[in-house]
Amino acid sequence: MVDLLKTAGDGASLLAESNRGRLSCVGLGMTLGSHLTPLARSHIQQADVVFAALSDAIAEEWLKRMHSDVRSLQPYYGEGKPRIKTYREWVALMMDELRAGKRVCGVFYGHPGIFAWSPHKVIEEARAEGYDAHMEPGISAEDCLYADLGFDPGRYGCQHFEASQLLYCDRRIDPAGYLVLWQVGVIGNRSVGRFDNGLAYRALLVELLGKDYPMDHEVIIYRGATLPIERPRIQRITLRELAEVPMTAEETVVLPPAVTLQPNRAMLERLKALDAVTQTGAAA
Repeated sequence: MVDLLKTAGDGASLLAESNRGRLSCVGLGMTLGSHLTPLARSHIQQADVVFAALSDAIAEEWLKRMHSDVRSLQPYYGEGKPRIKTYREWVALMMDELRAGKRVCGVFYGHPGIFAWSPHKVIEEARAEGYDAHMEPGISAEDCLYADLGFDPGRYGCQHFEASQLLYCDRRIDPAGYLVLWQVGVIGNRSVGRFDNGLAYRALLVELLGKDYPMDHEVIIYRGATLPIERPRIQRITLRELAEVPMTAEETVVLPPAVTLQPNRAMLERLKALDAVTQTGAAA
């Protein structure tokens, strides 16, 4: 009798677990159709409901071919509406379906964990409530940037900053490595609904960068391809031109190294001495 009760109890637990909601946030990649990983596709196809944070209608229609219940998150944006309010609404929508026992999948452009507040937040909330929550990486704009511009971040080093943060905070720039600036097109946008280019704000950025780079230093404006028939957009200008060139939020700014790497002679001497001690010990 005890065994029968235990078996029945185990069966009830398994049934309850199978009816419990699960969450996944996946990356669609940057180029439609060619960057979606098999694992991300599996999360989409196995979900009960799919939420799509995709600004491209073509991408949404393509996603609907994989699933019958794709719900766009784009309508929650609004003129003059704080974006953080929109992002919180996205989290609430996904959590409601999760608590209802659904398998929920959130689909985001590129990598779901890069420049995306909602995926991190909804996974945090889901795990705090005891749900299984997973983030599946995707090919990001950064990945495409290295391939399209043809440089290895490991050679000279590479710093990444959100452009507004570079103005708001006291950050140290190393001009001996590559500098990648994200969302320059909306720099200084602390208002709830301003989506203009903010030329005056970019002028402040140029002034700041001018402390470490000459004004005729090369600046690369990059935007990766989002459709298979497209090619990446690569525009080369000088630093002094950066404030005046039209830009969108999707474009990324790259500054190649401006100075050569300098040896740290004091540290090299210490390393040399350490090598000598290590070799002596090994010989003994």
